[in-house]
Amino acid sequence: MKTGKILIAAVVVSLFNAIFSGVTCGWLFNWVYKLEPTNVWKPMAGPPGIELYTGEFLLNIILVVVYALLQKGIPGKNKLIKGLVFGSCVWAVGMLPGMFTTYHFMTVATGVVVYWTVLGLVATPLKGLMIAAIYGD
Repeated sequence: MKTGKILIAAVVVSLFNAIFSGVTCGWLFNWVYKLEPTNVWKPMAGPPGIELYTGEFLLNIILVVVYALLQKGIPGKNKLIKGLVFGSCVWAVGMLPGMFTTYHFMTVATGVVVYWTVLGLVATPLKGLMIAAIYGD
């Protein structure tokens, strides 16, 4: 495995996630967090703390390592298509079950669950694309 490329890809995906989340959840679509019930959200006086970004970076390292382990078996004519397929598969097996469970067992507005599901459908393949572009074949 290419450790340097794993770390670079994890940094890039983490930065993308921070920017993408800030623009979408923190600004453009922040109205979804005003859908009732609102008492499920922790109060935030500002942007998330370093703990969130550290945790996301560590999880993104794992995501890149999984890509590195599976890349030869991912279908696609080139590394970019493989990245999109990888990200789509991560969304399908990771996000969909989580959102289904959230909808059925948690007190979160249905609009939030739909929003997170669609947001993941956009963001996760893009993350896969970035990982594949940086990690390579």
